[in-house]
Formats: sequence, C-alpha cells, structure tokens
Amino acid sequence: MREDQLKWYALHARSRHEDVVFNGLMKKSIEAFVPKVEVMSRRKDRRKRILVPLLPGYVFVHSDLNPYHYWDIVKTYGVVRIVGTENKPVPVKEEEIASLRILHGTDRTVRNQAYMKKGDRIMIMEGPLKGLTGFYLRHKGKSDKVVVSIELLQRSLAVEIEDWIAEKVS
Repeated sequence: MREDQLKWYALHARSRHEDVVFNGLMKKSIEAFVPKVEVMSRRKDRRKRILVPLLPGYVFVHSDLNPYHYWDIVKTYGVVRIVGTENKPVPVKEEEIASLRILHGTDRTVRNQAYMKKGDRIMIMEGPLKGLTGFYLRHKGKSDKVVVSIELLQRSLAVEIEDWIAEKVS
C-alpha cells in the first residue's frame, strides 16, 4: 500500500469506546489516532491530571479503505460507522489532522463549541501550538481564541491563545 494513497477518515464510535476502538485497530495493524486533552480529574479523595478524548465519540483511522481494510475497520468492536455523506466515506483534510495532532495532549483550556465557518483564518506562529491553523475568535472582555474546525464532523474546538503568536493566512 502506497503512503500517498492513505487518507484519514473519522470513525463514529460507541459512547466512551474511543480507546477500545483505537486498541482494536492497532491490534489489526491499522494506524489510528484519538486526539486527547489533559484535564483535572475530580475524585472523592484526590485530584490528578488525566487525558480525555478531545472529540468524544470519534476515532481517526489512516487507510486507503480498500475492501479488506474497510471491513476490518467497520467490524472493529465499538465502531458505529465511518463518517461520510450518502453512505460514502469522506476523508478528513490533512491540515485538520495536523491541527488535532498539535492539540493532542495539551494542557491548554480547550472546549468544544458550535461549528464555525466564518472568521479570519489564522496560523499560530510560535509557542507550543506552532503550526496550528484555525479561525480567529475574540470575545469582549475575554481572552483571544483560535477555533480549529473539523468540517467533516461539523465540530469546532476553541483554544485560548496569546494574540501576538497568531498571524492571518489567506
């Protein structure tokens, strides 16, 4: 299988089965990715930092979706379906996967929010989120944010940023 034929696809997973799907795909030697964010866990007796899925219910898989791989993927325990339109899988843009990889494991405040299409397109130029692309968003009296949108899933993620590290891109 040639590397240039592989594309990233979003899998809709059963509720709280992201890691089960990820591990099932890895056992089948299929590259998968579950973007996670670090949060504080609130237990009765202690607090500690844990990683939780950034996009609950979704796992990304890198494949050419040949018939053999397609069935291997959809038969993985916990997979509901491959996200697409009209029963046809649609690949996720490489740029969006790259942005999710940058956010993966961050301890920055990241929250899901309504999908956004309008706004200035920006790229983070410095710091731990360097290379992340998204839409610029500013709230009155609050800090600046960049919104990373995953078109296929109609989901967006907002991350607080310092405005001096973002530049507008065409």
